[in-house]
Amino acid sequence: MEETFVPFRGIKNDLHGRLLCYKQDWTSGIKAGFRILAPTTYIFFASAIPVISFGEQLERNTDGILTAVQTLASTAICGIIHSIIGGQPLLILGVAEPTVIMYTFMFNFAKQRPDLGPGLFLAWTGWVCVWTAILLFLLAILGACSIINRFTRLAGELFGMLIAMLFMQQAIKGLVEEFRVPERDNPHLTEFMPSWRFANGMFALVLSFGLLLTALRSRKARSWRYGTGWLRSLIADYGVPIMVVVWTAVSYIPSESVPKGIPRRLVSPNPWSPGAYQNWTVIKDMLNVPVIYILGAFVPATMIAVLYYFDHSVASQLAQQKEFNLRKPSSFHYDLLLLGFLTLMCGLVGIPPSNGVIPQSPMHTKSLATLKHQLLRNKLVTTARKSMQKNSSLGQLYGNMQEAYQQMQTPLIYQEPSARQGLKELKESTIQLASSMGHIDAPIDETVFDVEKEIDDLLPVEVKEQRVSNLLQATMVGGCVAAMPVLRMIPTSVLWGYFAYMAIESLPGNQFWERILLLFTAPSRRYKVLEDHHATFVETVPFKSIVAFTTFQTLYLLACFGITWVPIAGLLFPLLIMLLVPVRQYILSKFFKGVHLQDLDAADYEESPAVPFHLPMEGEFGSRPSHAESGEILDEMITRSRGEVKRINSPKITSSTATPIRDTKLLQSPRISEKAYSPQIGKLRGQQSPLSGGRGPFSPRTGEPKPSNLGTSPRISTPND
Repeated sequence: MEETFVPFRGIKNDLHGRLLCYKQDWTSGIKAGFRILAPTTYIFFASAIPVISFGEQLERNTDGILTAVQTLASTAICGIIHSIIGGQPLLILGVAEPTVIMYTFMFNFAKQRPDLGPGLFLAWTGWVCVWTAILLFLLAILGACSIINRFTRLAGELFGMLIAMLFMQQAIKGLVEEFRVPERDNPHLTEFMPSWRFANGMFALVLSFGLLLTALRSRKARSWRYGTGWLRSLIADYGVPIMVVVWTAVSYIPSESVPKGIPRRLVSPNPWSPGAYQNWTVIKDMLNVPVIYILGAFVPATMIAVLYYFDHSVASQLAQQKEFNLRKPSSFHYDLLLLGFLTLMCGLVGIPPSNGVIPQSPMHTKSLATLKHQLLRNKLVTTARKSMQKNSSLGQLYGNMQEAYQQMQTPLIYQEPSARQGLKELKESTIQLASSMGHIDAPIDETVFDVEKEIDDLLPVEVKEQRVSNLLQATMVGGCVAAMPVLRMIPTSVLWGYFAYMAIESLPGNQFWERILLLFTAPSRRYKVLEDHHATFVETVPFKSIVAFTTFQTLYLLACFGITWVPIAGLLFPLLIMLLVPVRQYILSKFFKGVHLQDLDAADYEESPAVPFHLPMEGEFGSRPSHAESGEILDEMITRSRGEVKRINSPKITSSTATPIRDTKLLQSPRISEKAYSPQIGKLRGQQSPLSGGRGPFSPRTGEPKPSNLGTSPRISTPND
């Protein structure tokens, strides 16, 4: 994104870039067919369940003025509008917990003022939304989103971890409440007797942990050894919603032998009940609000505008991480302008506004990356097998695969090129290797070319960028309003289990989390990190620097989490995240070497890349096990991976660049050669490094292609040193 603070220029650039892609945004999703339903259903549950829970929380905090009907309606309306005329369709909108906290504060304030009271609460929040919209308009017009370029991995991943902690906190608090008497209920009812409260709490633990464990397990179904392929794919794609239905059904098993209120279930009015739609006419009461409170609404509006600006922009940024290799342009300025209009609309109809949410937005991108991988893989496997049936040579096979790959790409020439250049570089390196062994012109079969394995190794990480899934999931959320009688059948404990699932699901891909795990890895086992696909900082940054950087990030995370416990002031936690921009640029650079910071926290505004560290040709780290054996590649690389998405062929040097392989002697083994070494391998193994400050001729971060096993006959043995 270009940094520009010229009024309207950012909005103009965003509109120009996205309008060129608009038609393809729809056709791409439609061409995916029924397969688009898998990411749609996945993100629908990730969006709807928290919104229902926040609605129930608002109903308790606002004495029933706002309920789950309003939060669902806001999420659906804003989501549908954004999916149709929004800039970035990967961004998911919804009512977030900070909005719930802010509305709770405003209700308590209005209730204590005789000239406002609960009767004018929604009318006053309408004025708050008017001021908020004006501030968002100004931020968008003046190009404030250009500052997002200054948010590095340090800020983005810390914010993602904070959101995960808040989701886990909500899950734990919900489970604790299952053992207590709800505030607005009669404590003398049978189900609130101590023995029955304990039974309800224990049953809630079973339901929540049951959902959490089975949902996590179902996402890895493609790597199971049991069941047919279509069944494993069905469970992997729809396992999470299936588990919600299954554990809801389990909750009815003891219904005949326990009081009616056990287990506790969602409480929300039907959309056709009188109290559910009174808010829609709130605009006629806005002129009844005293002028002093209209002007005073600017204070909470400022806090909400800052919160929405940061939350919305960072959610969009995390959904467009470079590791996803997106082809279409971003739209930060225009999306913030549209958010201002949506906030104004929500305030005038008396519903809480929606904004970009985390972790749903990056989860949406990851699910679409899985979809794109499946579509590409199926196409290339079919092409490869047809070529084999025609006795094609390896060169002809790769030509056909490259042509099929290009057919699956968007035809728009103005789009940004992918960070990976398709199959071209890998094709050339592999054919060169096969040619040197005399197999380039010979007909091939699956004894030479393992279709399932090799295609998984060749495919880059790409995303099915389209608008259909966002529109469908928002429409399904709107359908939940009419399905409220069905939703009330879901136990609240299942919601707490799903909150925990979302917190855990957001951790893969977060390098901050991976570094925390590295700190707790036994010193004698740290070298095993190098045996898997890993980021270059493991090799290039001294372990003491990794510890110091991770410790600073952890302490800062705890400070941000701690301030969320402070009433009212807790809403200002985004200011602490924004403070990381000058901290990273001016303070951390005084305590860490520039090349180490570049690997740990690459900044877009830093013009000079990190100095590459060279390894000798005798051995290289990073040999990868086949994804064909370990299940679907995106499950390994994104959804349930050991960490972030790694790039192999990216021309840009970043901290997520993987270590390629050049020594063909290592191709047959997923283990590290005993002769392989780097500046860190000696420390990770607890041995003295054989390098004494010298630098070899090759860099592990230059982005050179990795040769594969293609063209290597199983009958030819490769000598090992």
